[in-house]
Amino acid sequence: MKTKSKKGYQQGRYRLRNAHKYRGNPRRVFYRSSWELSFHQFLDNNPNVLEWASEEIAISYVKPTTRRVHKYYPDYWAKYRTKTGEVVEEMIELKPLKQTRPPTKRGKSKKTQLYEGTMYYINQAKWKAAQAFCKKRGIQFRILTERSLFK
Repeated sequence: MKTKSKKGYQQGRYRLRNAHKYRGNPRRVFYRSSWELSFHQFLDNNPNVLEWASEEIAISYVKPTTRRVHKYYPDYWAKYRTKTGEVVEEMIELKPLKQTRPPTKRGKSKKTQLYEGTMYYINQAKWKAAQAFCKKRGIQFRILTERSLFK
């Protein structure tokens, strides 16, 4: 069922076509944007994707604004076969390109600058924890933006 969030994003429950590939509860697969819906479909239908999960892995990180431990749920985990036949595991986060770079001040209110700066530093802490988590387990970590997602 598709719905719109308060900010107008497409959201809903995703119905798996290849439930045998999904690692997690197949009845609780949700998407929170049209980008996530597209990526769900790609993972679900691509024959080179052996297994995948969406927001099923919890990674502890220290939130820089509170200095307390929180849980971060990366968007995806996938196990797939490359063109050379190698099997790769990867943790994937989908983000707009502008959220992966330090925020700029040009033409923004102080409130917007503060919010974007705070979110940037929180994301950096999450990604640093995810990279350490992945390195320990021999998994790759990648942030996908619209530049790579919609080539």
